[in-house]
Amino acid sequence: MIGGEIMAGKILIIEDDISTSQFLSYTMEREGYQAIIALDGIDGLKKALAEKPDLIILDIMLPGLDGFELCHRLRAYPATADMPVLILSAKAQDADKSAAFKVGANCYIVKPADPAKIVDVVKNMLKEPTPGAIK
Repeated sequence: MIGGEIMAGKILIIEDDISTSQFLSYTMEREGYQAIIALDGIDGLKKALAEKPDLIILDIMLPGLDGFELCHRLRAYPATADMPVLILSAKAQDADKSAAFKVGANCYIVKPADPAKIVDVVKNMLKEPTPGAIK
C-alpha cells in the first residue's frame, strides 16, 4: 500500500489443472495481487459471487460448468456482469475465441502463454477493460 491506496486487486483463477492454477496464483501474488483459486466452474461461480474479484482468469475446459457457460452466467448476474474476464485456454481455434467473446469475455489468451504477457494483460484489463481484445 502506498498512501493508503491498494496497489493491486483480487484475481479469481478458475482453472482445473492444479499445477496451472498454482502457477497462475504464484505469478499474480508475485505482482501484488490477491489470488483466489477455483478448480471447477460451479465453485468458480460461487467464488465470483462471494469474493467479488476485480478480474477473473478463466479456463474453458472445466468440470461441472465449462468456461463458456460460466462466462455467460457471470454476465447474467448484476454483481458480476461488469467483472473483466480473461479467458486463458489451450483452445486456439477462431471459433472458440469467437464463442468466448459472444458470451462476454473481455480478452482471450491461448495457452501456453508467457507469464509476463499474462501479467501485462491483467494490468491493462484492470486499468481499462477492452471487450473483444485478442492477445
